[in-house]
Amino acid sequence: MDEYVPQGLFWISLALVNAGLAEQKNRSRFSWFLLSLVLGPFATFYIVAAAAPTPAAEPTPAAAPNPAAPQPAGTPSVD
Repeated sequence: MDEYVPQGLFWISLALVNAGLAEQKNRSRFSWFLLSLVLGPFATFYIVAAAAPTPAAEPTPAAAPNPAAPQPAGTPSVD
């Protein structure tokens, strides 16, 4: 039984390190902790080797009318 304690501590420590690495790459810390409990060193390799995800482009807001721009003919002016 005593031989399992150091191995278990190593595995949990590795999962905590993986969670920290995952957070640095903008990934879910808790999900990677749980995944690392199952995959161990393979998860470490993937976190280190994989590139960080690219942030999604934010949608541009609809163009607001420019009050200084000339208005087309027949358009009521806003004064």
